[in-house]
Amino acid sequence: MKTLLVAAVVSFFAACCQECSNEKVVATAPKKVQQAAPGVTRRILAYNDGLMCVENTFLTGAVGSIHSHPHTQLTYVVSGKFRFQVGDEVYEVSAGDTLLKQDGILHGCVALEGGVLLDIFTPMRED
Repeated sequence: MKTLLVAAVVSFFAACCQECSNEKVVATAPKKVQQAAPGVTRRILAYNDGLMCVENTFLTGAVGSIHSHPHTQLTYVVSGKFRFQVGDEVYEVSAGDTLLKQDGILHGCVALEGGVLLDIFTPMRED
């Protein structure tokens, strides 16, 4: 299973890099912390039209509400422990785990232990 996930991640980034190779990458400076939800803050780290990197910090018990969007999203768990719902499936993940969420799929999470998620979106989110 992890081999398939790694292959999907490599393919995802290869496609994004090919699509965006001629575009200028914009990094926010300073990286402003935004309140995303109760107990959740986010920082937009870098982006261009085709790709966006966002750091989300969760306190224990904080919730990323169920939602969907027209962006493919890759989530890397930097620290902490989370329960994700992705479509009809439920996953418990911790540091070093990765989730790939196709565009349009309902997903959300709860922090079982406070931590940090690194989200990569393609194309860039405008919200």
